[in-house]
Amino acid sequence: MQASELFKQSNTVLLDGGMGTMLQASGLKLGAKPEELNITNPELIESIHAKYAAAGSRIVNANTFGASAHKLAGSAYSLEEIIAAGIANCKRACAPYGALTALDVGPLGELLEPSGTLAFEDAVSEYARIVRAGAAAGADLIFFETFTDLYELKAALLAAKENSGLPILASMSFEAGGRTFTGCTVESFGVTARGLGANAVGINCSLGPKEIFPMAKRLAEAVPGDFPVFVKPNAGLPRADGSGYDITPQLFAMEMKPYRELHLFAAGGCCGTTPEFIKLLNSVFAGCVPGRPAHKMPSVLCTPVDFVNVDGITVVGERINPTGKKRFQQALREEDMNYVLEQAVSQVEAGAQVLDVNVGAPGVDEPALMPKVVKALQSVTSLPLQLDSSNVEALENGLRVYNGKPIVNSTNGEQEKLDAILPLCKKYGAAIVGLAIDERGILPAAEDRVAIARRITEAALAVGIPREDIYIDCLTLTASAQQKDVLATVQALDADQLRAALACLNAAHVVEVAAASHNLSIALEASVKFGSLGKRCVASAIPEKTRAFAATLTKNDLLLVISGTGRNPALEEVARLARENGAAILLITSNRHSPLAQQADHVLLASNREQRLIEGDHAPSQLSVLLVIEVLYYLMLLGE
Repeated sequence: MQASELFKQSNTVLLDGGMGTMLQASGLKLGAKPEELNITNPELIESIHAKYAAAGSRIVNANTFGASAHKLAGSAYSLEEIIAAGIANCKRACAPYGALTALDVGPLGELLEPSGTLAFEDAVSEYARIVRAGAAAGADLIFFETFTDLYELKAALLAAKENSGLPILASMSFEAGGRTFTGCTVESFGVTARGLGANAVGINCSLGPKEIFPMAKRLAEAVPGDFPVFVKPNAGLPRADGSGYDITPQLFAMEMKPYRELHLFAAGGCCGTTPEFIKLLNSVFAGCVPGRPAHKMPSVLCTPVDFVNVDGITVVGERINPTGKKRFQQALREEDMNYVLEQAVSQVEAGAQVLDVNVGAPGVDEPALMPKVVKALQSVTSLPLQLDSSNVEALENGLRVYNGKPIVNSTNGEQEKLDAILPLCKKYGAAIVGLAIDERGILPAAEDRVAIARRITEAALAVGIPREDIYIDCLTLTASAQQKDVLATVQALDADQLRAALACLNAAHVVEVAAASHNLSIALEASVKFGSLGKRCVASAIPEKTRAFAATLTKNDLLLVISGTGRNPALEEVARLARENGAAILLITSNRHSPLAQQADHVLLASNREQRLIEGDHAPSQLSVLLVIEVLYYLMLLGE
């Protein structure tokens, strides 16, 4: 198998099993550095690799898991020498079987800030050294495994992407509660690692097949159906007496059978497993085709411990912004982090789900301050952040140190902005807000804003940003001051979006009724707003006609009634007939206690001014914008 064919296999690929288990059985002494055996006893290492390849492993990890500067301190051999020897041993063993050699990379053995003392960029540099050594030695791919800190995994992934073109498999170890030792969730790992450029994500170590399965299922659901997922469970759990692990190869194979339904890209074993375990997996995964059915990917933002699904109204706290705030500007100039953090904590307590971060102010070195503020915020809050800046350098600096998946606010339709910001979002796995504006400013016509939004979307997709990570801001204008222009925002919602809001109505019919002449023009105006839905409409001053029409309504219809403050027996009769036939009723009125309001499923209260317009037969353009916005919102609630 060639590395280029790795993700095109028609059957689940088998990984190898435990290296440490085999070395301990061969007499490895406590406290010895296993990686030194690549040089001092290459025959032993090569024989272990060969046994796994003979058992069916088609990706074999080189004996380089602990080959980091920290773990090799005091060794007589350099990191580069040990990695080169390890890759060479593995490649010789794999050659007769056509298996691939993976540069196996584990945690560095030092805690990153803020939990420890290792700086993020120092971690990136250490991993870059490891990756360059492995690539130079001829590794076919990079296998990051047994990580528990998402921040450290990010450092490793950035180093791999910036220093090689090799495929990357990334794996974390989770405890029984579904989180890593540092609190990272399965979903946060999946979306973050995918966004940072891992070619496959998986779970290894810590637990046995039975315990890992529910988490593996969650991981598969957190990434697209065609995105590769793998597992390497332990041979059960460690025995209390330290004599090994508690399940046999046969039981391991039996507990791996449920994984067939996940259609894994690859499967193998970790601590306690041997070539015998791997050999039995051949029959377990025989005929198992990788890849799961496509499923709708949600729009998500995350930190390691907090995962926000943006599937409705999501509250973004915007007080960490110096615009119009002299005290905040002063805090930024003085780098008064306590004041900044106070703003964050108060918004968290008030119910914010995402925090916007803007540090651009006169006299502030924004590129230098942004990463400091991001790190400070992530030390006190688990909420995802929205990095808000027009300074490209500041954005990159903030994105680089952010732990998890953030959102960038924002880009627009200007080509220069698209070229500068979208590649950053792709590299760091961030979502992006696209403003429907370009060098011409905010255009009043809906079709012009839609064209800009489409241009932003197409540019984002072209650089590899997933569609679910693209947010479009139609730039809603102030309704009270610019009602004519506000209508452009409503019109920017295309027919497909409105149909989605009406998903609960099988026939997708909106029926608007007016039973008196002074309501006729308003009903007709409203019908224009929803005309693209192919809805049925009746507006008549003759009660008999509207009553006859109401009798034809079904449970698939929504009756929109616009009524004055007084009693209207004809409309009440229409509503009664509609109710008997199962139609939903939406009433616009200023009288919440009217008989019509008692029959309606939902009432939109009109203001006194709006009520006067309704009863005075004024031009509907003066009224319809706000009403249509409210109706749209109600329909969206129905659609959910």
